[in-house]
Amino acid sequence: MPSSLARGDLHRRLSTFVEWVATEAAREDDLRARARNIREAVGGKASADNLTIRSTPSSGSFATRTGLRRHMRGESEVEGQDVDLPFVVSPKTQEEEQLAVLLPRFEKYAREAYPDTAQETTKSSVKLKFSDKVNFDLVPLFATPDPERQLLVRSDGERRETSVQKHVDFVKTRTVESNDQAGRVKFNEMVRLLKWWRCFRQASARSLTEVPSFLVNLLAAYAFDHRGVQETYGETLADWLGFLARAARKRTQIFFTDFAPAPTPSVGATWFVHDPVNAANNVVEKWTGLMCDEFADWMEESRDTMYDVLAAFDDDRDGDGMDGLVLIFGTPFRHHSGGKS
Repeated sequence: MPSSLARGDLHRRLSTFVEWVATEAAREDDLRARARNIREAVGGKASADNLTIRSTPSSGSFATRTGLRRHMRGESEVEGQDVDLPFVVSPKTQEEEQLAVLLPRFEKYAREAYPDTAQETTKSSVKLKFSDKVNFDLVPLFATPDPERQLLVRSDGERRETSVQKHVDFVKTRTVESNDQAGRVKFNEMVRLLKWWRCFRQASARSLTEVPSFLVNLLAAYAFDHRGVQETYGETLADWLGFLARAARKRTQIFFTDFAPAPTPSVGATWFVHDPVNAANNVVEKWTGLMCDEFADWMEESRDTMYDVLAAFDDDRDGDGMDGLVLIFGTPFRHHSGGKS
């Protein structure tokens, strides 16, 4: 089989797999309607309690179409999806500015609005856990004079400026740009593939047990900005993993200029990956050198395997190629990619 046709078959298998981990269009419409109902119900309870909700912007992976409706947990595939629902609050009193006071109020609103739905309180949100494995995270944020900027308050009292809208734009802009580049690769679907890969690798991690989805977004954006996309998902994934492995190994300072000038060279942490909305937020601030090196190891191993996969499909050794893809994405790839070679 000619190389272009073989890589086209590999591309189709990766496309089928990313469709399986993503949310179907019909389900997305249902989730949007449910999110709208939750905003109205919880917002109504807040209004009755004399708490001012300035806005409830769309946010997170659901808004950017980079989320997973299924995840890897250990060696198993798990159904489940999280949808973030920010509630931007304008405090009237000093007491309302305290997360320790605000979260219990949102617990009460959620319980009153959805008495038969399980809920869980995290350090910065109240999670509504529905029986169909969809969780809606109610995240209180504080309003600022700029309607497109908010304050995120942690349980330890840390206050960090952020922007729900700009984080969404950051991803959506690159997805649109990917449509204008040669090939058949969508930026948001590359993010999904990397998120699944991350879940699979974490299951056997030595020191790196949690790689945040936000970090995956930023690293994918960094690779896209510097490398673009190639013709197929397989070629793009191999290229990006190699590029990002070098960045992690060399501790390259990663930043973006979408919304602000480049930050000055930074010191005080092992590696710097700057939030594009607030450069003072280093997403890997707590990573050790061991964690950075393990992350680089993951990417180098998967890069080498993906190049072996490309060669196997070029040589009409689809069975060997599928074995390599299972090493990268786990056993579910064999059963949900349209090919069981």
